[in-house]
Amino acid sequence: MAGLNLKQIVDRLNKEFTGEKRRLVFWYDDQGEFVEDLGSVVLENAEVYFLRPDNQFQTKYFLERVDTVTNYLVYAPFPKPEVEENHLEDTMLYSRRFFANRASLLATDLGIEEKYKHVIEKHIKFFGSKERTQRFYDLEIENFNEENILVGLLAAVCRIRTCSFEEVLRVVLTEGALEDNQFLKEFAAYHLVEAFWKLCERHLGYMDVNPTLQKLVVTMFVTHATKCVQNDLPKTWKTFVSYKSGNIIAFMDSLMNSVLYGKRYDKLSDYVAKELEVASVFSDYLPEDLVNCDTFLDVDQILLKWLIGRLLGEDTGAKLGELNIPMICQKRMKTHFGAKMKQIYQMINSAYCLLFAGNYVCPNEFLSIVRQYEQDDYLLDREYRNFYYVYDQLEDTTIFEPLRDLIENIYTNEYLETLLPKWNAGIVQSDAIVKIPLQREFYNRYVKNAKERIVVIISDAMRYEVGQELFQQMEDDPKCTAKFETQLSVLPSYTRLGMAALLPHHEISMTDDYQVLVDDHPCDNIKNREIVLRNHCSDSACVRFDDIKSLKKAELRKIFTGKQVVYVYHDQIDARGDKPNTENEVFVACREAITEIMGLIRRVSTNANTYRFIVTADHGFIYKRDKLTESHKINYINDKNAFVNRRFVVSTDPVVAEGMESLNLGSMLGTTDAKMVSFPISSNVFKMAGGGQNYVHGGSSPQEMLVPIIDLKMERGHMETKNAKIALVSILRKITNQITIMDFIQSDPVSDTVKATTYKIFFVSEDHERISNENSYVADSREVDAQKRIFRMKFQFKDKKYDSSKQYFLVAYDDATGLEAFRHSVIMDLVFDEDFGF
Repeated sequence: MAGLNLKQIVDRLNKEFTGEKRRLVFWYDDQGEFVEDLGSVVLENAEVYFLRPDNQFQTKYFLERVDTVTNYLVYAPFPKPEVEENHLEDTMLYSRRFFANRASLLATDLGIEEKYKHVIEKHIKFFGSKERTQRFYDLEIENFNEENILVGLLAAVCRIRTCSFEEVLRVVLTEGALEDNQFLKEFAAYHLVEAFWKLCERHLGYMDVNPTLQKLVVTMFVTHATKCVQNDLPKTWKTFVSYKSGNIIAFMDSLMNSVLYGKRYDKLSDYVAKELEVASVFSDYLPEDLVNCDTFLDVDQILLKWLIGRLLGEDTGAKLGELNIPMICQKRMKTHFGAKMKQIYQMINSAYCLLFAGNYVCPNEFLSIVRQYEQDDYLLDREYRNFYYVYDQLEDTTIFEPLRDLIENIYTNEYLETLLPKWNAGIVQSDAIVKIPLQREFYNRYVKNAKERIVVIISDAMRYEVGQELFQQMEDDPKCTAKFETQLSVLPSYTRLGMAALLPHHEISMTDDYQVLVDDHPCDNIKNREIVLRNHCSDSACVRFDDIKSLKKAELRKIFTGKQVVYVYHDQIDARGDKPNTENEVFVACREAITEIMGLIRRVSTNANTYRFIVTADHGFIYKRDKLTESHKINYINDKNAFVNRRFVVSTDPVVAEGMESLNLGSMLGTTDAKMVSFPISSNVFKMAGGGQNYVHGGSSPQEMLVPIIDLKMERGHMETKNAKIALVSILRKITNQITIMDFIQSDPVSDTVKATTYKIFFVSEDHERISNENSYVADSREVDAQKRIFRMKFQFKDKKYDSSKQYFLVAYDDATGLEAFRHSVIMDLVFDEDFGF
């Protein structure tokens, strides 16, 4: 404890006042080292009297005339005045002097050898505060030498809890400014600035006649760049390259990968990039020289320009070394700046995939078209969606606009304009609709004979590729059994008819005024659909997703208890796409739909004892970003008796025109209805007033008519969870003390989906020998604030000689599974040179 040296002083002072005779003891504390301590000191047989430079005569009068009985310690926090200026000189002739050397007391108390006492003496001002002194004691440094005393002083100033220069440097760079740094100011107050720069030289190889943090940071970033740029750096940079690159690279990698300090690394990187004009300098380098560099964000901008250029040239075989375009994107997403650039690289990868549609080949036979779409072609629709999902979030799209134009042209003119005519040539064949399952058979095939409660989630306009993404995400859950199937929707592929087809029925009909009926009952709203459903299954219900998404557990359970079948109507995609002012948000709605449906399934399976779910849709959609030109709009002389939509016409007679096909409505519904459904064989639309143009449905295309069916069985009592993870916060590369204290962080707070986890943490050699004590930590914090999830561990190392040629590791193991959670390499360096060079 820091207070022990004060206790030593008090004990000595008490001895000064033993006996019956009155005593006066003068203590001139030249540096005022103990002025704070003496304010709270109580002596056994004496009072403390504070002397000031301006109250000497008053003190003399008090001690010799006012109180001549009491023992006094006369404490002066300043040097003893010269004789001719000291009014108390004669009083001191019959009194005693007391001397206390704080440096000696501290050295004795801490166990610092005499040969290192000069370090304490030089920086004795630091110990003028109890709180600062305690911070130094709390570091629990073992085996003191000159370096770790100085590092400890710096660490105490920085208020860190580990005697590590890497941690000192981290605090100085991440919590202070490069100019007018508050930590350097405080170092100066205790004469530690020289020590800080000397340590920078020793650990980082940074030397300068006039050292500054700005030049230090430039040195560190330039040195880091040397490891990953596959070419010589500019001559003007070489003066910044440190001879201790290994130490710098290790520190920089730790900083950039830190969950707490990664953003500060980004700011420092941006500062250096601007100072050195990295964007301009690296623009002259070959992209293959930069592909491994993660020092500066500017590297990604340079690589992006190269990637865009290759894509605009439709050069799908382009490579950097052995890396093709998707491999480059994957590699860069795993670098430090990959978190910032991830979506853009995903967009580039989507564009790459869509380029292959420039040579799109479609089969002629209908079933072959369906199978190719199920296996491959749907991915083109997904990549098109993914491309625009990212593109629409960019603040500045300038460099991507030519690529967007190319992608739009390929998707529309090469892919859709090839696929849709062949699809429609096939679907009008008499045997086409008997080759794949039909939407109108849904209830009988999936719901009617279910032996357990089943929830049918109908997501309006969830097209095939979106359903596939939902399926793949649910399939990744080890506690979920998922199956995916396809069904052909009704035609026209619009909401009223699709919703009707999914209900139990004997007959679906369309009246002469184009109302849709199920067994002669209307089904245009949720109330009517529930009536139809209950006619076939009395223990059933129809609910809206929006009405149940926020229900409490008991309320949610009440909806499902006692029900055999529950239809949940989810409307995210169609609600957004069908409105002109929000139709360009439809791809955002697709992602939100997936997230919402997955969340609902997990909530219901966990809270409502329901484990069987089927997700499907009433229809799909086609979306194209560019506004339609007049050549893509079909003029139709509106028959007042016809039902006209942008993508279809239902009428007594077929629409006979170039680019049109027709089918009998009865053939689609399995009835004798003689009405005709006419539709464009391409992605064209009928010319109509109002409404959106980019998002359409109702027509005949795989995107509109191939409807997903995702059959899910959740394990009882399961909620997908993950373990609370832990990570090292302290930037520690070298172990220099037999007792080392390190900071860790619990990455996420414990919640419904993050469960508390116990870890065993210790150090091992490469031969698996344990070289430290084992710490156990239960990661169970629910604190949202990351700073409050930081915890501290103390490690005591074996008293042995460590082999510098061997590797040593800090490891953490999950106590429940025995699996390794993380491994961090360290250097064991418990013996230092004693001469630090001051």
